[in-house]
Amino acid sequence: MKTKRISDAMEEALNDQMTREAHQAQIYLAYASWAEVQGFPGIAAFLYKHMHEEREHMFKIIKYINGRGGRARIEQIAAPPADPQNISECLHNTLQHEIDNSAEIDAIVNQAHEEKDWATFNFAQWFVREQIEEETLINGLIDRFALATDAEPNNANLYDLDRDVADAPQEVLIPREEEF
Repeated sequence: MKTKRISDAMEEALNDQMTREAHQAQIYLAYASWAEVQGFPGIAAFLYKHMHEEREHMFKIIKYINGRGGRARIEQIAAPPADPQNISECLHNTLQHEIDNSAEIDAIVNQAHEEKDWATFNFAQWFVREQIEEETLINGLIDRFALATDAEPNNANLYDLDRDVADAPQEVLIPREEEF
Protein backbone atom coordinates (compact mmCIF):
# COMPACT_ATOMS: atom_id res chain seq x y z
CA MET A 1 0.00 0.00 0.00
CA LYS A 2 1.50 3.28 -1.06
CA THR A 3 -0.70 5.61 1.00
CA LYS A 4 0.18 5.63 4.65
CA ARG A 5 -2.85 6.40 6.79
CA ILE A 6 -1.24 6.07 10.19
CA SER A 7 1.25 8.34 11.93
CA ASP A 8 4.79 7.19 12.57
CA ALA A 9 4.14 7.51 16.31
CA MET A 10 1.01 5.35 16.13
CA GLU A 11 2.79 2.82 13.95
CA GLU A 12 5.50 2.58 16.61
CA ALA A 13 2.97 2.28 19.44
CA LEU A 14 1.09 -0.49 17.64
CA ASN A 15 4.31 -2.31 16.81
CA ASP A 16 5.24 -2.17 20.48
CA GLN A 17 1.80 -3.54 21.40
CA MET A 18 2.13 -6.30 18.83
CA THR A 19 5.42 -7.32 20.47
CA ARG A 20 3.73 -7.22 23.90
CA GLU A 21 1.01 -9.54 22.59
CA ALA A 22 3.73 -11.94 21.39
CA HIS A 23 5.30 -11.75 24.85
CA GLN A 24 1.91 -12.41 26.46
CA ALA A 25 1.59 -15.51 24.27
CA GLN A 26 4.99 -16.70 25.49
CA ILE A 27 3.95 -16.18 29.11
CA TYR A 28 0.78 -18.19 28.60
CA LEU A 29 2.78 -20.89 26.81
CA ALA A 30 5.35 -21.09 29.61
CA TYR A 31 2.72 -21.15 32.35
CA ALA A 32 0.68 -23.76 30.45
CA SER A 33 3.68 -26.02 30.13
CA TRP A 34 4.44 -25.54 33.82
CA ALA A 35 0.84 -26.38 34.80
CA GLU A 36 0.86 -29.47 32.59
CA VAL A 37 4.06 -30.76 34.21
CA GLN A 38 2.62 -30.02 37.66
CA GLY A 39 -0.36 -32.28 36.93
CA PHE A 40 -3.01 -29.64 36.20
CA PRO A 41 -4.21 -30.54 32.68
CA GLY A 42 -7.34 -28.36 32.93
CA ILE A 43 -5.40 -25.25 33.85
CA ALA A 44 -2.80 -26.11 31.21
CA ALA A 45 -5.53 -26.42 28.54
CA PHE A 46 -6.98 -23.06 29.59
CA LEU A 47 -3.56 -21.39 29.38
CA TYR A 48 -2.69 -23.03 26.04
CA LYS A 49 -5.98 -21.72 24.64
CA HIS A 50 -5.12 -18.22 25.80
CA MET A 51 -1.67 -18.51 24.26
CA HIS A 52 -3.40 -18.99 20.90
CA GLU A 53 -5.67 -15.99 21.58
CA GLU A 54 -2.68 -13.76 22.27
CA ARG A 55 -1.09 -14.84 19.01
CA GLU A 56 -4.34 -13.99 17.22
CA HIS A 57 -4.20 -10.54 18.84
CA MET A 58 -0.64 -10.14 17.61
CA PHE A 59 -1.68 -11.10 14.08
CA LYS A 60 -4.67 -8.74 14.20
CA ILE A 61 -2.33 -5.83 14.97
CA ILE A 62 0.11 -6.85 12.23
CA LYS A 63 -2.67 -6.89 9.65
CA TYR A 64 -3.99 -3.52 10.86
CA ILE A 65 -0.60 -1.78 10.71
CA ASN A 66 0.13 -3.15 7.24
CA GLY A 67 -3.41 -2.43 6.06
CA ARG A 68 -3.08 1.23 7.04
CA GLY A 69 0.09 1.57 4.97
CA GLY A 70 2.50 1.13 7.85
CA ARG A 71 5.02 -1.65 8.33
CA ALA A 72 4.73 -4.20 11.12
CA ARG A 73 8.12 -4.90 12.71
CA ILE A 74 8.73 -8.39 13.98
CA GLU A 75 11.18 -8.13 16.84
CA GLN A 76 12.72 -10.34 19.45
CA ILE A 77 10.53 -10.91 22.48
CA ALA A 78 11.70 -11.19 26.04
CA ALA A 79 11.79 -14.56 27.75
CA PRO A 80 8.78 -15.31 29.93
CA PRO A 81 9.18 -14.86 33.68
CA ALA A 82 10.30 -17.69 35.93
CA ASP A 83 7.85 -20.49 36.62
CA PRO A 84 5.33 -19.70 39.33
CA GLN A 85 5.65 -21.48 42.65
CA ASN A 86 2.02 -22.63 42.72
CA ILE A 87 -1.36 -22.23 41.00
CA SER A 88 -2.26 -19.18 43.07
CA GLU A 89 0.90 -17.38 41.96
CA CYS A 90 0.31 -18.51 38.38
CA LEU A 91 -3.21 -17.03 38.33
CA HIS A 92 -2.23 -13.81 40.13
CA ASN A 93 0.75 -13.28 37.81
CA THR A 94 -1.49 -13.90 34.80
CA LEU A 95 -3.98 -11.32 36.06
CA GLN A 96 -1.21 -8.76 36.60
CA HIS A 97 0.08 -9.32 33.06
CA GLU A 98 -3.45 -8.71 31.74
CA ILE A 99 -3.85 -5.56 33.86
CA ASP A 100 -0.51 -4.25 32.58
CA ASN A 101 -1.56 -5.06 29.01
CA SER A 102 -4.84 -3.17 29.53
CA ALA A 103 -2.90 -0.08 30.58
CA GLU A 104 -0.83 -0.23 27.39
CA ILE A 105 -3.95 -0.58 25.24
CA ASP A 106 -5.52 2.37 27.07
CA ALA A 107 -2.42 4.41 26.16
CA ILE A 108 -2.95 3.53 22.48
CA VAL A 109 -6.61 4.57 22.73
CA ASN A 110 -5.55 7.88 24.31
CA GLN A 111 -2.92 8.44 21.64
CA ALA A 112 -5.42 7.70 18.86
CA HIS A 113 -7.84 10.17 20.42
CA GLU A 114 -5.17 12.86 20.68
CA GLU A 115 -4.13 12.30 17.06
CA LYS A 116 -7.77 12.21 15.95
CA ASP A 117 -6.94 8.87 14.34
CA TRP A 118 -10.49 7.58 14.45
CA ALA A 119 -9.73 4.41 12.51
CA THR A 120 -7.15 3.33 15.10
CA PHE A 121 -9.39 4.55 17.92
CA ASN A 122 -12.15 2.30 16.58
CA PHE A 123 -9.73 -0.60 16.02
CA ALA A 124 -8.42 -0.32 19.59
CA GLN A 125 -11.94 -0.56 21.05
CA TRP A 126 -11.95 -4.27 20.21
CA PHE A 127 -8.86 -4.69 22.38
CA VAL A 128 -10.41 -2.65 25.20
CA ARG A 129 -13.40 -5.02 25.26
CA GLU A 130 -11.10 -8.03 25.01
CA GLN A 131 -9.08 -6.86 28.02
CA ILE A 132 -12.22 -6.37 30.10
CA GLU A 133 -13.15 -9.96 29.25
CA GLU A 134 -9.64 -11.27 30.04
CA GLU A 135 -9.40 -9.53 33.41
CA THR A 136 -12.91 -10.64 34.38
CA LEU A 137 -12.16 -14.22 33.37
CA ILE A 138 -8.90 -14.43 35.33
CA ASN A 139 -10.46 -12.73 38.37
CA GLY A 140 -13.23 -15.34 38.27
CA LEU A 141 -10.65 -18.13 38.21
CA ILE A 142 -8.87 -16.60 41.18
CA ASP A 143 -12.17 -16.43 43.07
CA ARG A 144 -12.96 -20.08 42.28
CA PHE A 145 -9.45 -21.13 43.21
CA ALA A 146 -9.77 -19.33 46.56
CA LEU A 147 -13.15 -20.93 47.19
CA ALA A 148 -11.78 -24.38 46.41
CA THR A 149 -8.62 -24.01 48.50
CA ASP A 150 -9.39 -21.76 51.48
CA ALA A 151 -9.29 -23.53 54.82
CA GLU A 152 -12.98 -23.04 55.61
CA PRO A 153 -14.52 -26.45 56.38
CA ASN A 154 -17.29 -26.32 53.76
CA ASN A 155 -15.48 -24.58 50.93
CA ALA A 156 -15.32 -27.71 48.77
CA ASN A 157 -19.09 -27.99 49.06
CA LEU A 158 -19.49 -24.29 48.27
CA TYR A 159 -17.29 -24.72 45.22
CA ASP A 160 -19.49 -27.60 44.01
CA LEU A 161 -22.65 -25.59 44.74
CA ASP A 162 -21.32 -22.59 42.85
CA ARG A 163 -20.45 -24.77 39.84
CA ASP A 164 -23.91 -26.40 39.91
CA VAL A 165 -25.73 -23.07 40.19
CA ALA A 166 -23.87 -21.75 37.15
CA ASP A 167 -25.59 -24.41 35.02
CA ALA A 168 -28.91 -24.43 36.87
CA PRO A 169 -32.05 -23.66 34.87
CA GLN A 170 -33.55 -20.23 35.34
CA GLU A 171 -37.10 -21.58 35.25
CA VAL A 172 -38.80 -24.41 37.10
CA LEU A 173 -42.15 -26.08 36.71
CA ILE A 174 -44.52 -25.29 39.52
CA PRO A 175 -47.59 -27.35 40.36
CA ARG A 176 -50.85 -25.90 39.21
CA GLU A 177 -53.87 -25.94 41.43
CA GLU A 178 -55.92 -27.96 38.92
CA GLU A 179 -53.31 -30.74 38.94
CA PHE A 180 -54.09 -31.62 42.59
